[in-house]
Order: sequence, then C-alpha cells, then structure tokens
Amino acid sequence: MISYPDELNIIFEKLKSLNLKPVIVGGFVRDSLLGIESKDIDIELYGVTSFNCVKDILEEFGSVNVVGKSFGVCKLKFYDLDLDFSLPRRDNKVDSGHRGFDIKLYSNLDFKTAASRRDFTINAIGYDVEENKLLDPFNGADDLRDKILRAVDLNSFVEDSLRVLRAAQFCARFNLEIEQSLFLTCKDMVSKNMLNELPKERIFEEVKKLLLKSQKPSIGFKLLREFGTDIYTDNLNVIDEIAKQLSTDNQTNLVLMLAGLCYNFSQTETEDFILKLSDERELLERVVKLTQAYSEIENIHVNSINDYLLYKLATKVDIDELLVLSSSIYFAKNNSEVYSTGEEIYKRAQELNILKDKLPALLGGKELLKFGLKPSPKFSEILDKAYEAQMHGSFKTYDEALLWLKNYLKL
Repeated sequence: MISYPDELNIIFEKLKSLNLKPVIVGGFVRDSLLGIESKDIDIELYGVTSFNCVKDILEEFGSVNVVGKSFGVCKLKFYDLDLDFSLPRRDNKVDSGHRGFDIKLYSNLDFKTAASRRDFTINAIGYDVEENKLLDPFNGADDLRDKILRAVDLNSFVEDSLRVLRAAQFCARFNLEIEQSLFLTCKDMVSKNMLNELPKERIFEEVKKLLLKSQKPSIGFKLLREFGTDIYTDNLNVIDEIAKQLSTDNQTNLVLMLAGLCYNFSQTETEDFILKLSDERELLERVVKLTQAYSEIENIHVNSINDYLLYKLATKVDIDELLVLSSSIYFAKNNSEVYSTGEEIYKRAQELNILKDKLPALLGGKELLKFGLKPSPKFSEILDKAYEAQMHGSFKTYDEALLWLKNYLKL
C-alpha cells in the first residue's frame, strides 16, 4: 500500500461524487513504494466523458493550466503539491521522431491497457484511491523489490528512443540491474542511430536527472557506454564523489557534475563535450572557469597557499564550489580521508570572507572622480592596478586606499 497527502482527499471525494475514478499513477507510486517523498503526483481519471469537464471540476480547487496539443493534462498547484490530471490514453507510432505518435484519449479504458503504454514495469503501477489497492498488471512492484529494470513491452519500447536514456538514469537513481533483453534492445536502438531523432534539449533533460538524482551516477554513464552512446568520460568515480556533496542549488550541482566529468580535459575538449549536451552559454562558461581554476591548484602544496592566490581565485570562481570539485577529485584518486590542501584553502578563504564572493574593491570610479580624473578608458586600467594592489595587501582600509591612489596618481 502507499500513502498520499491528506490534502488530496477533498479533491478525490469531489471526483468520486461525480462517478469519476481517480487512480494515482507513475513516479509517485514507484517512489512511495521505495519510501521516497514526492510532491509531484500524476492522477488518471476513469469514467470521464469529456476532458473539458475535468478542467471545470478542478477549477474549484485553484487555477488550472491545460497543456498538450494532442492530449490534455490539467496541471493544478494545490497547497505545496504539483498535480497532473489526465485521461487514460493509447499511443500509436505513426511517424519518425519523438513527436510521431497518434494519441487517443479514452474515457473507459481498463487500467492494464492504459498502463501498457508505459516504458518500464516500475512506472506502470497504479493506486486505486477508491478501492485502496495497488494496480500492478505488469508486476512492477516485484521488479522494484528485486531491483530489476524491465520493459513493459519491448515491441512498443523501441517506438521512443528517449527511453534508452531513461533506462540509464533509472538504473542509476534506484540502483537497478537492467534485464538482459531490455539491455540488448537499448544497444540495438543506439546502433541504429535512433537517438539522432531526439532534440539535444530532451537528451540533456535525461542526463541532468541522471546527474542530479542519483547517488551513484556512474552506474548510468557506464550503461550509456555499454549501449554505445558517446555520452561518456573516464571520470565517473569523481562524479560519484560529487554526488555526496550536492547542495540545494541544482544549477550549481549541474556545473559541478559537468566539471567533474571534464576536469582533466583541455578547454576545447570541455567545450566540445558540454556543447554536445547543451547550448547554454552560461553553463558552459561556469564549467570552463571551474575546470581552469582546478588546474591552477591541482598540484599546489599546502605551504604555497597565500592570501593573494586565494583573492585571485575568488575573482574567477566560487571557492566553495572549487573545493567541492577538488576534494571530489582528490578522494576519487587517493585512498585517503584527509585533503590537507583543501582544508587549508577552506580555512584561509573563510578567514578572508571570500568563500562565496570575491574581495570587495575599496576603490571605484567615484574615488577617481574625487581626484579630478575625467571618465576615460584609463579608468579601468587604474582600477585594475588598484585592485591588484589591494589583493597584494598594499592597503586594507579606505583611508589607506585613498593614500595609495594619491601616490599612484602622484598628486
């Protein structure tokens, strides 16, 4: 049995009063059986004569957003829950590509037929709210318990090439063994270049889930290599270490993971690898800067650490992020529990208050104006010199900074 948030009962009672049967489906059921909390809940409604009436019913509980051109999903934010309501449907492949499906909605489709369109048995489990029981026509709960990833139907599995990537990320997220016939099917799909049908953005979404939701993302990347994809590097033990230190900021976590995959690449190799996955320029720039900063401290001795080095690092990257990357690389390479260089960098950067931000500049444009200078391209040159001097410790207070500037300008 599974438990769902009590807040949903008011909606379920309303649906049942209208002779509609709500069935919780997909990831929420799977995660509940694994003891994983989730706020995203998909609900299929059986006995609905018109999809339009679903929207009307749900608007009693909040603002409803209808999405999907060929099929309807009513999205409802209810308390802190993200709810998706849909009708049972069948998908038939009619053309190439990830959009080449003919999708038909049915008001009275039986659950087994509706669930047969799912990719894996662990995602084809439903929970009948009214009868308080699991609906598991493909024995997904058993596969979940036995830690096996199995396709619902290998013949329909090949109709969506994205499922190859989903197979890898589910094995990594839930530490599953892929069933042999499914493995061979994925391998065959890759050999036929079926992933080429997918837009880069959809591939990257699955890679992100693999990186950010797995305790051991290496499991998924090893599978991708065995399938024959080119989404692979030899730095998998590093990303497993990074997975132990993730923050609540997913974009930062993503940067760290990608940097971990590329930390020993040249800049050109890093750019090629990232651009193969995503066209996000900011993401690329952050990964490149982080890997370059790591190369600067890779072989530094603990006794060589000084304030100027750390101030300079802080102008390029977030030192806290750099330490997550460098410590992960260190522990992946060495059978050691102590990273003395990283500990010293952390201690000194914390004392200097530059773990998250660079040293605030004491001098700016207004100080140059006070000394009678007029705005010109030379402003940047003077301010750069001043900041370098500040990082070297030539002055530490505002008054000292003004004196330095006066001497520099020879006034």
